[in-house]
Amino acid sequence: MAQQPLPSSVQPTDIYGGDEVSALVLDPGYYHTRAGYAGEEMPKQVVPSFYGHIDGRDLFGDEVILPRAGFEVRNYMNRDSVVEDWDAATKMWEHLLVKRLQPERPTPASKNGLNVGDDGDVAMDDGENDMDGMEKPLAESPLLMTEAPWNAAKAREKAIEISMEGWGVPAFWLSRTPVLAAFAAGKATALVLDVGGANATVTAIHDGMVLKRSIQRSPVAGLWLSNQIRSMLESCEPKIDIVPSFMVENKKPVEAEAPPNARLRTFPFYIADSFRAFEEERLLTEFKESVVEVWRGPGRYMAPGNEDYARSQPGRVFEMPDGRNQMWREQRYKVSEGMWDETAAFPTAGGGDEGRVSKGQTIPALIKAALEGVDIDLRPNLLGNIIVTGGTTLLNGFNDRLNLELTTMYPGLKIKIHAAGLTSERRFGSWIGGSILASLGTFHQMWISKKEYDENGAGIVEKRCK
Repeated sequence: MAQQPLPSSVQPTDIYGGDEVSALVLDPGYYHTRAGYAGEEMPKQVVPSFYGHIDGRDLFGDEVILPRAGFEVRNYMNRDSVVEDWDAATKMWEHLLVKRLQPERPTPASKNGLNVGDDGDVAMDDGENDMDGMEKPLAESPLLMTEAPWNAAKAREKAIEISMEGWGVPAFWLSRTPVLAAFAAGKATALVLDVGGANATVTAIHDGMVLKRSIQRSPVAGLWLSNQIRSMLESCEPKIDIVPSFMVENKKPVEAEAPPNARLRTFPFYIADSFRAFEEERLLTEFKESVVEVWRGPGRYMAPGNEDYARSQPGRVFEMPDGRNQMWREQRYKVSEGMWDETAAFPTAGGGDEGRVSKGQTIPALIKAALEGVDIDLRPNLLGNIIVTGGTTLLNGFNDRLNLELTTMYPGLKIKIHAAGLTSERRFGSWIGGSILASLGTFHQMWISKKEYDENGAGIVEKRCK
């Protein structure tokens, strides 16, 4: 006789059940913070991790970042993708999870004006009870959150504390981004290369666990690439100024490489440096997406004859917001070459060591160091399952170059690169992995329940979320 399911009265107490309740997935990063429902293909909300600060108030979302008096742009994360300002982080996450993702709650009976008696008195009892039930905004939604592989224990405990005590979530889980990126690609064992906004990281995953000795990171990611573009524009003759869109009132078309003919806006107040830097970064991101390409070979870009060959290839035209436009040929390869060959990088503005790449920080060196940190028997399996994720890996030619570098370094081994074809899947890899994980029926017994948290305190996250 088939085994009967347990009646609901005797459900095992250590499992957070409830298929009908959709879990939330929150994936905070240096550039963007992503949030949505588990089981969906894409995050519902993607907002910059940068936020506006004016007159002591914090404003969140892309639409609020506008030029105005006393307006600063800040980020709640530091360049290591670790939360720096917990107050701002809590507000930002609450803005996403509660205001943007939760349906509007009905007005309590005491406040909607429908229960006023003939004498004008309001029946308060129901209202007070309603308010008690509505205090915790996420009381029905388990929350899965992502973190960098090097996140500190204190920060992990703070995350569960905010979720359990501040928002009243019934269950919580914290997962590392490379593990989720591997799950999104359907792998439990893989070598994950994640090149995002602030960091490039290589992490070996074995049976869904991070091998801590393999974790490698370096700054050769989106921000570093933006600085390389700045250095390239400064080295042009004549020098090209970066003028963000908000500065341009109107412009007239000009010939290629001719000086711009534009009238710039003047503001009756001071524009904060942080706002200008944020807007410049937007423009440089557009330049990366439209122009920059990775040299695919043969050999490295700096090899004799390759630069002349690149010069003969079709170029890409890019028009700045002020109307200045030109064809970019060999320069667009040189800008990204420092990711693979430290000798090819542009010297950074100011000539200091900041932004200069050492040999150990290039992508091939990171992969080599990560593999050397794991057991020799695991290496062939990891090289056969390389997962590429992160927005900066969407540069044209990135995967071809990665394949070339790896086959040169490991000539006898089979190398297989898995890179999602869809742009959105590459940008939101760890969020998608979290969405898959949190929607699995078998994952329900993994959640840290509110009861477990109350019994063990915030330290439970260190024991459970390995």
